[in-house]
Amino acid sequence: MDTEKSFDYLNVIPLVDVMLVLLTIVLTTSTFIATGGIQVELPKASSENKPSPLHPKSVVIDREEHIWLEGTQVSLEELSTELAAANRETPVLVRADKSIALQGFVDVFAAIKNLGFSHLSLQTEQQP
Repeated sequence: MDTEKSFDYLNVIPLVDVMLVLLTIVLTTSTFIATGGIQVELPKASSENKPSPLHPKSVVIDREEHIWLEGTQVSLEELSTELAAANRETPVLVRADKSIALQGFVDVFAAIKNLGFSHLSLQTEQQP
């Protein structure tokens, strides 16, 4: 005679219990993260924007890809030479015509960034 019991079914109740516990943990954690968890009232501070003591430098790239620094036409090498003498904390504003080749803009932007300027921005127009 066969002394082993036949295995007729698989008991899935423990598996369902474990999955429900895991689901509860995931949902609780994600809700905690999404809502920020602990509610606090943040202190108030005046948001006074202090203007930079340094006058921003203006770099313009026109439709013909000519580079202008403060209203004077310069080459890429002259731009690097002129900006090398400026303080690295000076803000630099780049204005580029939308029809120029991307590589021309990237060359100017990289030259300025390689000089160590950390306040570099691109001027754009807001769409109506």
